[in-house]
Amino acid sequence: MANHTQFGFQDASSPIMEELMEFHDHALMVALAICCLVLYLLTLMLTEKLSSNTVDAQEVELVWTILPAIVLIMLALPSLQILYMMDEIDEPDLTLKAIGHQWYWTYEYTDFKDLSFDSYMLPTTDLPLGHFRLLEVDHRIVVPMESHIRVIVTADDVLHSWAIPSLGVKTDAIPGRLNQTSFITTRPGIFYGQCSEICGANHSFMPIVVESTPLTYFENWSSLLSS
Repeated sequence: MANHTQFGFQDASSPIMEELMEFHDHALMVALAICCLVLYLLTLMLTEKLSSNTVDAQEVELVWTILPAIVLIMLALPSLQILYMMDEIDEPDLTLKAIGHQWYWTYEYTDFKDLSFDSYMLPTTDLPLGHFRLLEVDHRIVVPMESHIRVIVTADDVLHSWAIPSLGVKTDAIPGRLNQTSFITTRPGIFYGQCSEICGANHSFMPIVVESTPLTYFENWSSLLSS
């Protein structure tokens, strides 16, 4: 999760988030190169006397027409690749349904006969020592590590948004509509998120907690809850 005075992204815990962070760094370097070039040209124009050849040079016009097109292609190609990767959902290992309410989440493991629960934020008075205030819940989502997880997101009342930054997931929950997303956790751990759509007075109190565990632990957990 994020730390105090942190300016960058959270540590990536899924392949999609790793790709997004690489694209962010790539776009930032392109923007830095453009800023340096423009600053150099401005300094050159202010300090040097322009000749008639410089003003009328068609070669310069050709360069500053083609160069932006090349830059846009350098940004568009990796961006489209990541966009298609985020929309690709092919034969998931586990399907999870997330239903947003005011102001809690309901989760259903659709691959199991009877495995569903509500997830409420833990009040500060009931918070165990060492847990995070306003982020911990009474029932966590437990998923197997290194498995393709599909999440079907909807809402029961108003607009919500199911978002976990470290997994690169953010999907709107709309009443009467099913949206879907997917993720793969690359390591065991606990990942925190929150509702990212203003949904009423207690919008800030709808945390999301995903616990990534080895497959054997997940099987024991699911059999215990479904029994």
